[in-house]
Amino acid sequence: MTKELLTGNETLVKAALKAGATFLAGYPITPTTEIMKYWAAEYEKNNDLVFLQTEDEMAAGFASIGAVLAGIKAFTTTAGPGNILMQDAFAMAENLRLPIVSFIMQRGGPSTGTVIYSQQELNLTCFGGNGEGLRIVYSSANIQDLYDYGIKSFNTAWKYRFPTFLLGDGYQSKELSTVELKEPQELVEPNPYLLNPNKEAGVYTNLRNTYNLEEELAEVLASHQKAYEEISPEIVEFEDIHTLDAELVIFAHGIVSTVAKEAQDDLRKAGYKVGVFRPITLSPFPTQSAQQVVANKSILIVESSLGQFARLLKSNVQLDFSRVKELFKPAMGVTKQEIINEVKKVIKK
Repeated sequence: MTKELLTGNETLVKAALKAGATFLAGYPITPTTEIMKYWAAEYEKNNDLVFLQTEDEMAAGFASIGAVLAGIKAFTTTAGPGNILMQDAFAMAENLRLPIVSFIMQRGGPSTGTVIYSQQELNLTCFGGNGEGLRIVYSSANIQDLYDYGIKSFNTAWKYRFPTFLLGDGYQSKELSTVELKEPQELVEPNPYLLNPNKEAGVYTNLRNTYNLEEELAEVLASHQKAYEEISPEIVEFEDIHTLDAELVIFAHGIVSTVAKEAQDDLRKAGYKVGVFRPITLSPFPTQSAQQVVANKSILIVESSLGQFARLLKSNVQLDFSRVKELFKPAMGVTKQEIINEVKKVIKK
């Protein structure tokens, strides 16, 4: 294991290489452009890598699908408007259960918005397109997470055969941090989708993305949903910090959860019984564990969007809304003191 001082975008390239990825298709967009830049530099040193800068994000998404069909560990990366444009390809990958991997580094919206930061692409990444949201979405909280879950995204995608996303943000893209470049304990090997499982000569798999009858599509969707529900217990991840004795639990994901944990430390030292629950997988959501946490406790939901995470939480967990408080700062960072102030409004001392 080595340690390096890296930006988040550099870290994601290190993770992809360590995971065995050999193909990147993308289109430049802030704050992810440097991922393409660093991959292009690696491509110049290694003839086994492929780098394709496409004419737009739609082409990048479908080029990634083509690579996956050929049995290549491929990924793409985008943000904001680019994430919108890639949803057609992502929806196709969802329908065909293709293990494409995408690194989404959120920026402020709607539309062009800002090129800086937000948590406003949660809905789009989890449920974008005209499908049912049968996707796997990890939410990173720091630069080390980008490395660890960058590798894990490829393993998860190829093991379970669902499109897999790592949801970060513009702050993490640009931040410098020391990263432990650990060796993966396992790597799931890819294989060509268009060959049959036994790879018999002349025998191929016919993948369908279009159905003639409503009943045909309904049957396919039911089988996908069943498979997704069966694998979800193996995939869900979360952090649960001091929630057992807590009077109030802060729910946050991504980089905001890092700030929430810092606020919790200060509050605990001051005698406030505060816990933090952080879903690492937004999809599938750790519903059972979160449900156990909320019983008889006040809840503070904190996010850098106007309730996207809150809606996800409320759709998965039964809450006593009289005990729920919210701190929403769309497209803006959340400070430790802001969280502390909100907690003190609930817990009087």
